[in-house]
Amino acid sequence: MSRAAEESNRRLLRARDAMDRDFAKPLDIQALARVAHVSEAHFIRTFRATFGEPPHRYLQRRRVERAMFLLRESDRPVSEICLDVGFTSLGTFGRTFRRIVGESPTDYRARAADLSAVPACFARAWTRPSSFGEARPRRVD
Repeated sequence: MSRAAEESNRRLLRARDAMDRDFAKPLDIQALARVAHVSEAHFIRTFRATFGEPPHRYLQRRRVERAMFLLRESDRPVSEICLDVGFTSLGTFGRTFRRIVGESPTDYRARAADLSAVPACFARAWTRPSSFGEARPRRVD
């Protein structure tokens, strides 16, 4: 790998780290592109090529992953969790959560409670979203 490619990857990783660190804050492409020292269009294109999904989708997935943790580990209301992870609308949160996870946040919380007897490593692997738009099949009781 060339030195220029390594430097480009480092800058993209810095931008992704900023997204991971500040996922609950309002982030825009312009600010993230500045972190990576590239134009907005180039940032979106190279982020997608490097990480397999556009920056906005990555950020939404990270927010949903954090919401999944909070839904499993706390009994706080879904509306509070929605705001804590960076969504500003409960409707958008619910729609995005369902698209990524395959069920509503309330249904996920109920199912996650059923996993309390399962070893944590298996529960995490089962409940981790695979990719945006590819929801897991629902469990049939």
